[in-house]
Amino acid sequence: MDDTRIKHLEFIQAAISRMNTNSFHLKEWSIAVYAALLALYAGSGGNKVFLFIAVAPAMMFWFLDAYYLQQERKFRGIYNDVAGLTNESERIEIRAFEMPIQKYEGGKYSYSSVFWSQTICPLYIFMIMLAVSGGILL
Repeated sequence: MDDTRIKHLEFIQAAISRMNTNSFHLKEWSIAVYAALLALYAGSGGNKVFLFIAVAPAMMFWFLDAYYLQQERKFRGIYNDVAGLTNESERIEIRAFEMPIQKYEGGKYSYSSVFWSQTICPLYIFMIMLAVSGGILL
């Protein structure tokens, strides 16, 4: 592998790391906001409004998290193509230092695929179901 390709892979890896870090921070913030709303519910003497309000930030963070995970998957696709890790028939031709994420669409790169993925769906579904069921049952 030549120096240009190695440097290109380093740039792509840096982008992947940024997307991964953003996704992680979104999970941190979503849990912090959710916990704060649950604390407000407990401190207000059981005002159910706080439980239902907790659904909105959970949904917002879910959409944002899915966006960053989608971007990360696209950059992983670029990385695999530049490194020559994909099948020749599936490989997208990429010039030096090019990062054409717009070429990675559909399938595992689609937003809906990422939105319902195993890495984020269970967390946000649990948060939403807990708030809604708590608001209905309590």
